[in-house]
Amino acid sequence: MPTKTEFKSFPWDIPQSKPDRPLSEAMERMYDNYLSPRPEDNDLFTSFKYTKLEGLDYGGHDGCISRRDPSKIIKANGRYYVWYTKRHTELPPRGAQHCSDTVPSTDWDLADIFYATSEDGFTWQEQGVAINRPDKPTLGWRSVATPDILCWQGRYYLYYQTFNEPSMLKGDNCPVAMASADSPDGPWTRIDKEIIENGEPGSWDQYSIHGPSLLVRDGKIFLYYKAAFGDRPEYLCVNGLAIADNPLGPFEKHPLNPILNSGHETTYFPFKEGIAAFAIRNGNETNTIQWSADGVNFKIASVTQMMPVGAKAYNPEAFIDTKNGKGIRWGLCHFADKKDPTTKHSYLGRFDCNLVQGGSNTDMKETDVIHAPEVFFAQSLSEEQQSQCRQRAIDELSEVSSE
Repeated sequence: MPTKTEFKSFPWDIPQSKPDRPLSEAMERMYDNYLSPRPEDNDLFTSFKYTKLEGLDYGGHDGCISRRDPSKIIKANGRYYVWYTKRHTELPPRGAQHCSDTVPSTDWDLADIFYATSEDGFTWQEQGVAINRPDKPTLGWRSVATPDILCWQGRYYLYYQTFNEPSMLKGDNCPVAMASADSPDGPWTRIDKEIIENGEPGSWDQYSIHGPSLLVRDGKIFLYYKAAFGDRPEYLCVNGLAIADNPLGPFEKHPLNPILNSGHETTYFPFKEGIAAFAIRNGNETNTIQWSADGVNFKIASVTQMMPVGAKAYNPEAFIDTKNGKGIRWGLCHFADKKDPTTKHSYLGRFDCNLVQGGSNTDMKETDVIHAPEVFFAQSLSEEQQSQCRQRAIDELSEVSSE
């Protein structure tokens, strides 16, 4: 039997466990950092598929109707429920310096929280408003947005962001409030106070607690959230965790916050004995799916592409305190139309994935995902960048000619 120090070629058939031979750092990482050396066998690797939803009207996509930031999907009364940010304004967003009481600053300004139901996850019927903006000066009078749902001891709780000024006027600063109901159809009783306080001056979350995402673990309520280092556009979003024994709090922030160093949104779900997370956009570890045994210390489990934005999944295990999470197969996300600033808005879509424990199949496990050329050319240089590149080429050729 050769020893680890003796040279031997790496096997042609990739071993499922680390072979007893010298390995490069990359091959060591393949065995130490991921659930399996082959993505096809990695329960936390997936490619994503997307489908446009039926049943929701966007007024010809003129920018006046926007739906974004869906909650987790739950099943109740024989159908699926989802909550989301909806803006229906006379004009599309015009920026903080040109907004008014009726003209929004951003896509999530002057918004309310609506909900919709579905019998198949593809066609949705909007049922109406769940949480509307209260009268001034009550918390959230300017806008309420980015909800997530918690089911706790037979009652339903919506957590959401509340704005008392136009978004981006001084930043994107807002606290989180909450409402509860006996039925997912409401009526909702609002708790018009901050559920989680911002951090102390100078701390990473001093200005914002965004994107609340709720799970039940170890008999407690885990609320994941995001905040941003620095000002736009040089900001970096990271995620934190606050834990409570009761939906009303108090929520205690984890001493190791931030617990995720990348990710613009908050997408978490129970998986095996721990919790999995999406790191979507922003940061060195963007486009990764991560896993933590304790829900706090996350490691990269897979690297993927084209991840859903603002994603929340259908996950019936989110609130049952499972110790063996089976994973997720689908959810909702949003797409933002930013090409034409005069009609800027968002719309909901469905994502499908294969993030289930022991799936024993390779469906949606492709690493070589083929994109139409238009997908790449959509990421084109601006006219200014093209001009700079042309001038750089001319300068480089002149340098060569003069040598």
